[in-house]
Amino acid sequence: GRDGKIAKPRQLHNTHWGMVCPAETPEGQACGLVKNLSLMACISVGSISAPVIEFLQEWGLESLEESASDHGTATKVFVNGVWIGVHRDAPSLVRTLRRLRRRDDISSEVSIVRDIRERELRIYTDAGRVCRPLFIVENQQLLLKKEHIRRLTDKESMEPYTWSDLRKEGVIELLDAEEEETVMICMTPDDLEDSRANEAVGHVSGAGASDH
Repeated sequence: GRDGKIAKPRQLHNTHWGMVCPAETPEGQACGLVKNLSLMACISVGSISAPVIEFLQEWGLESLEESASDHGTATKVFVNGVWIGVHRDAPSLVRTLRRLRRRDDISSEVSIVRDIRERELRIYTDAGRVCRPLFIVENQQLLLKKEHIRRLTDKESMEPYTWSDLRKEGVIELLDAEEEETVMICMTPDDLEDSRANEAVGHVSGAGASDH
């Protein structure tokens, strides 16, 4: 309860970074127990999983009946916690799914989590997951360009350019806490210069509205 002396529940967990504001919380007994979303975070509203499952079936997914005796070398594929089959080329499948998400061919809220150690690919389309936007980096180059900034700040345009347009053009993408564990995130431009990764994502904002 709020009268407890234990400090751990009042502290910000590592997975909350970027999702929950690290500063905005009431004073007194509720301090740290009542948390607020960061300014850029959102809650997934959910989308139907049928289009994702249909794509997987067309893209080499093997049913459990087909490969009942040979699961050892394949990657298990789960959709919203349900084991629907196995796949032989998980890296290619993950790249394709992320490319479809960045093109808005599948919902931007879909979470794609590849667990290499457990040989699992977990896909989530459900509601209630906290997501935050991140800038996409390819070949150590930020995909956000000055032209995007100019269009965002152009107040006189007949067709306003919005945050949603950035997402649909594959400049930013939404990640939840579980998918964040599987990607490289650069917090500053210096991190990007030091990184050897060909693909990463860049931090947007982790503060709440009261901190701006």
